[in-house]
Amino acid sequence: MKRVVVVGGGPSGLYFAYLWKSRHPADTVTVFEQNAEGATFGFGVVFSARAMDFLRAEDAETADLITARMETWSDITLVHRGERVALDGVAFSAIGRLELLLLLQERARGVGVNMRFNTTLRSVEDIPECDLIVAADGVNSLIRRTFEGDFQTTLSYLDEKFVWFGTTKHFETLTQTFVETEFGTFNAHHYRYSPAMSTFIVECDRASWLKAGFDRLGADDAKTRCEQIFAETLDGHSLVANKSNWRNFPWLWSNRWSHGNMVLIGDALHTAHYSIGSGTRLAMEDSLALAMALEAYPDDIRDACLHYEAQRRPIVEKLARAARESAAWYANVPEHMRLSPLDLAYSYITRSGRIDDDRLRAMSPGFMARYGDARPRSAAE
Repeated sequence: MKRVVVVGGGPSGLYFAYLWKSRHPADTVTVFEQNAEGATFGFGVVFSARAMDFLRAEDAETADLITARMETWSDITLVHRGERVALDGVAFSAIGRLELLLLLQERARGVGVNMRFNTTLRSVEDIPECDLIVAADGVNSLIRRTFEGDFQTTLSYLDEKFVWFGTTKHFETLTQTFVETEFGTFNAHHYRYSPAMSTFIVECDRASWLKAGFDRLGADDAKTRCEQIFAETLDGHSLVANKSNWRNFPWLWSNRWSHGNMVLIGDALHTAHYSIGSGTRLAMEDSLALAMALEAYPDDIRDACLHYEAQRRPIVEKLARAARESAAWYANVPEHMRLSPLDLAYSYITRSGRIDDDRLRAMSPGFMARYGDARPRSAAE
């Protein structure tokens, strides 16, 4: 019988706890989460059309429960210079982060996971004696920070600024809206995650952020300024704040995934820029891969963790490269906005280097037909 402690009650920690306890009911599994039950920060999380495939192959019941609560659409829309460009066939789905957490909490509790909410672990000495510690406590992971050298962690930050809001405005698709203002250039990622709510992420380069005075504005005034910048997009709706502070995106990577009886998953291990919509998917995939590795080496946690890293690392590295390419594209939004709407859309959809023209013609025939017809007239201005 194993004693397993999971530090962090986000999607990766909850899903691993549920998986392990459901498959090994004799083991004790305890989740420590610093926030109250039913509390979360942020709004919706997005998944690509194929993001549930990994889950459905191993855990169809959970995949079906999540999918039933999702908002789904088949296109992406870009708005530039007031023109809307549809990228057909680029399907995504979204679910409220809180709804996802409540579902996973219910799954974990139903199989007997011990849930310890409102519990802040101030040092690793606060963790009870156990056979395995799964660090699922995000970018500020206590476990990883305590043993940063052993995990060979690097951390850096993008220069661009972003802030995460919600809104009651209903959007038909995941949309990227680009606007030019007296302060500079801004873009918003927005998509519905329930019939009544949408996520609304505002992003800009540092020069625009400073010129707009966001370094001096309080939270309420900053929200109001964002509403003014995207007034046409919001169409009379307000932004909703929930710990909505301007941030720089953290690039985090741990070159060693385990140390002693401790192993990292999700954002405690690596981050992926939100523009590729894979953060939650990657975190839950980590949970599944770790569970499978532990089952492959039931008598040796060290070998199991090494197997987890060996099997999972090439997949994560590939997505991490794509995320960096995507983030680099966003770093040059002021330059990209000099392009025509169609050229901007083409630049956007090919930004990660994973989609060439042949794949794009097969995936988005409507867009490529329109792009091909207009191409001779769409040179950068």
